[in-house]
Amino acid sequence: MAAGTIRYWAAAKAAAGVAEEPYAAETLADALDAARERHPGELVRVLQRCSFLVDGDPVGTRGHETVRLADGGTVEVLPPFAGG
Repeated sequence: MAAGTIRYWAAAKAAAGVAEEPYAAETLADALDAARERHPGELVRVLQRCSFLVDGDPVGTRGHETVRLADGGTVEVLPPFAGG
């Protein structure tokens, strides 16, 4: 199991109530499922609209269950930005 950091930005940060937190997961889907369990409510809704970067690379339309996480990696959670 990989361990790293999830960083929340803008509305995701407000919904989670933290700027970042650790993950212990094999895939992006696993990490996001754990985040939803830790922060039920608004974060669950916000994550549906977010884009994700894993170690600086955009996830795009890839299935989150196919995106492997690295030990010491970073997941950036980016909600849509107005005027962006």
